[in-house]
Amino acid sequence: MTGSVDNAAAAAAEDFLVRIAGQTVPSLLERNAVEFGDRAAITSAPDANGDTSTLTWTKLRERAAEFSEGLVALGLEPGDRMLTMMSSRLEHWIADHGAQHARAIPCTAYATLSTEQIGFVAAHSAAPIVVLEGRHEIERWQPILAGLPALRHVIVVEEADCVVTGEDAHGKQFLPYSAVLAIGRERLADNPSLFEQRWKQIRPEDPVGMMYTSGTTGDPKGVVLTHLNVLYEAVVVDAITSIEDFPDTIAYLPLAHIAERELSLYGSVMKTAHVHLCPDPRQVVGALGRVHPAGLFGVPRIWEKLAAGVQGLVKGAEPAQREAFEKAHAVTLEAAELEAAGKQVPEELARAVEEADRTVLAPTRSLLGLDRVTRATSGAAPISVETLRFLHGLGVPLMEVWGMSETSGAATVCTPDANRVGTVGKPIPGVELKIGEAGEVFARGPIMLAGYLQPDGSVLSPLDDEGWLATGDVGTLDADGFLTITDRKKELIITSGGKNIAPTLIESHLTAHPAIGFAVAIGDRRPYVTALIVLDPDVFSADAAHSAEARAAVDRAVATANAKLSRVEQVKKYTIVPGPWTPDTGEVTPKLSLRRRVIAERYAGVIDEMYLAPPADGEEEIHA
Repeated sequence: MTGSVDNAAAAAAEDFLVRIAGQTVPSLLERNAVEFGDRAAITSAPDANGDTSTLTWTKLRERAAEFSEGLVALGLEPGDRMLTMMSSRLEHWIADHGAQHARAIPCTAYATLSTEQIGFVAAHSAAPIVVLEGRHEIERWQPILAGLPALRHVIVVEEADCVVTGEDAHGKQFLPYSAVLAIGRERLADNPSLFEQRWKQIRPEDPVGMMYTSGTTGDPKGVVLTHLNVLYEAVVVDAITSIEDFPDTIAYLPLAHIAERELSLYGSVMKTAHVHLCPDPRQVVGALGRVHPAGLFGVPRIWEKLAAGVQGLVKGAEPAQREAFEKAHAVTLEAAELEAAGKQVPEELARAVEEADRTVLAPTRSLLGLDRVTRATSGAAPISVETLRFLHGLGVPLMEVWGMSETSGAATVCTPDANRVGTVGKPIPGVELKIGEAGEVFARGPIMLAGYLQPDGSVLSPLDDEGWLATGDVGTLDADGFLTITDRKKELIITSGGKNIAPTLIESHLTAHPAIGFAVAIGDRRPYVTALIVLDPDVFSADAAHSAEARAAVDRAVATANAKLSRVEQVKKYTIVPGPWTPDTGEVTPKLSLRRRVIAERYAGVIDEMYLAPPADGEEEIHA
């Protein structure tokens, strides 16, 4: 079955392609610096004193040019990869834009990666230059530096941390970020035309960046996107989910995630937005109160926390205030559900909604910093219908989207005019969907990736001869073209924070310990990863399964596994369940593969109990 593409959508897609014809991210950055140079482009998070720093579009381009020329002086060539590992700070945006202008391929590595995982992406990318934030990042990179022959330079933002010499440097040159800017500034003073000539050679079909995304085996894949991919995504999403000109936005996800790269790195240049940085996702609620953004993309955990916060305030309010909120919420939700069903909202109900919003809901949204939001979207993982309904009743019509790194972000969206709860919307103009064998969703269109980076530096496209991408998600298309995701063909956990995790990787590390017979990683639609453990009967008898000795052995196995995993993959809690598991008991197949659905149903109560209280370290994954 193929999703239909009506004539209006096809015409709109052609119009969007015309609008971005010949454009690249650097060409739009130049436009912004020339036409809107004094406007704020990006503002840092408040420091300990509450102070912030802001770069205008002119200053952002100047710093990007300096860094770009500094990178070229260090030997960064067109097509080279440059890896960055740092939090959301001004230098990160400058470094990324700088690498783009040098015609290299910038890539951000997740700050949560273990040293072993850093070694994989560093070796696979063959990056000659990496940019690190400071001592914490250096310490995790040092053990693998000797095994990276392609790496020549390590640029460090926190200058006090960059003094690494002798054996500790493993033959790599460590130099401060400011020195790279100074080198570039000198080159620009001598011959500014070289910078302009270089970036003007960039074509829309050239790479703009790369993201490492989780594979089903745990080895990340380098997804290479083009300028055309990300600018088409930006112009289409902006057009179909209208938002004011020069909007304020909040960047709280890492730039290793496609949503943040698309919205605050590429989309912000297209829209000339003012990006406010929030390095810690747990502080996004406070950032909302400062910024009052025009739009907000949130992984489900962010929206769940917002909803829970409001519900907590209502629960603790005076009876009269609580009753007023509940009444206002009920009438607003009733009207929203009528509109979603395509039905007329009665005049009396419409008046009640207007009064409820003016007196109760609008002040509540203002308190939260959501009063200017005209585009509220959720993606990266499924969100509960209960959360959606609560937010709709608050006057925040949250719209789900669906996509992945390979589709440059959202491939389908719900919109204010077509927001069907429980679905992830319709394909954006220019994108087609079809349902293949076993219900797998296939997609094609201008936002499909250029390909995956190969070990030899080439880029191999996964698209078939007709341009279709097999997404690995299972879903259905209804008669109106709305997509519903029902399952995943590939074995991946997607946490409620939107992080894709390969359970087989976690399980293989756990079962490497002789005490563990089977391990099942749990975490789909949950805030963190837990595990069910079945002991090896040859090591511990059934009677000894819950002994102190068995518990200590599993503790050691979990600690050893966690040391090899990124922070978001680490097992926060585990439960030892009775064994053995055999094909006869039903938890495993004759080949001893896990029957995940059976296990999830059989141990539902045990699993739920592991999520009744937060983990001991207080961590839960709330960013993708």
